[in-house]
Amino acid sequence: MKMTKLAACLAALQLTALLISTQATFAQVPMPPQVPIWDANLVTLKLHKLTENVFAVIPATAETETAKGIPQATTAGFIVGEKGVLLIETMMTKRLYDQLFTLVRSVTPKPIIYAVNTSDHGDHCFGNYLLPKETLVIQNEFCNENLTKNYDGIKQFMVALFGTKRGIEDTRLRPADIVIPKYQNMKIDLGTNQVVELINTGTAQSPADLFVKVSTNGKTIWWLGNPFVAESPAIPWLFDGYFLEPVDNLKKIYAMIGDQDIIVPGHGRITDKAGIKYTIDYVSALKSNVELAVKENLTLEQTKKKVTMKEFDKGYVLFDWLHYNFNLANAYKDISTNKSKQ
Repeated sequence: MKMTKLAACLAALQLTALLISTQATFAQVPMPPQVPIWDANLVTLKLHKLTENVFAVIPATAETETAKGIPQATTAGFIVGEKGVLLIETMMTKRLYDQLFTLVRSVTPKPIIYAVNTSDHGDHCFGNYLLPKETLVIQNEFCNENLTKNYDGIKQFMVALFGTKRGIEDTRLRPADIVIPKYQNMKIDLGTNQVVELINTGTAQSPADLFVKVSTNGKTIWWLGNPFVAESPAIPWLFDGYFLEPVDNLKKIYAMIGDQDIIVPGHGRITDKAGIKYTIDYVSALKSNVELAVKENLTLEQTKKKVTMKEFDKGYVLFDWLHYNFNLANAYKDISTNKSKQ
């Protein structure tokens, strides 16, 4: 879908205002090469059985399109325990939430007793208002605070990137019932050896990140959300205004993961530890390159011309948009600030 010039300008203004309000530091922010990035009115979700009681929910196109560099819709999942269901993500719109709920009900009639959001971005949490009243919503502390204070702004941000008439405008805030503070973890016992660990490492993409881990039937499964968006050729979406803390926390989570663990990334097909190493390689290289540029006293514009990192530009549709306008710019900001303090 292509936008008119006027619509693109208006959307860009909305996006700029939101990014400034969420601590990003850009005077002008261009729109991505395609809007919507993916179309919530067209996404079909598919169920993947990982163990007897653990299920991933992935866009049907992810298996074939992830490796082609085509951005994918949000992933989700659920874990069925003796006491009920723990749901991971509630999606962006009623259409997608209804698909997710139907997939849960295709497996079990047990109540959804917990719903975990791994991010404050609307595609992970805007479906909360559709949950049963008895379901307990779990978020990290910042996620709940930011959604509570800035829901309308976040909604405008999602409309700017994912389009009008997708059902985003109809969503409304449902705040968390349980919050996990920064650097804290939480374990939930669902019964029958279904213990789920929720991990708040701090900012790995945004301050709202939450990681989900479950070990059962000899397998360990992770939901990694936006920090690990997908395997190659995708690169991270570091557009929340941070770089150095995400680099440290991405490496911290990566070190926790076993070689045989199953990974459900935020927006791609199911993979493993080797599949997400591309993210670590990219942020590590970006940090080294920008540190060198800052040491040479290059300006941001000079750094953009020098640090092209074409070895990582392998066909991801959003590479230029993310690398130059967000990832590199945030790296330059953080590294320059650190240098000035020394």
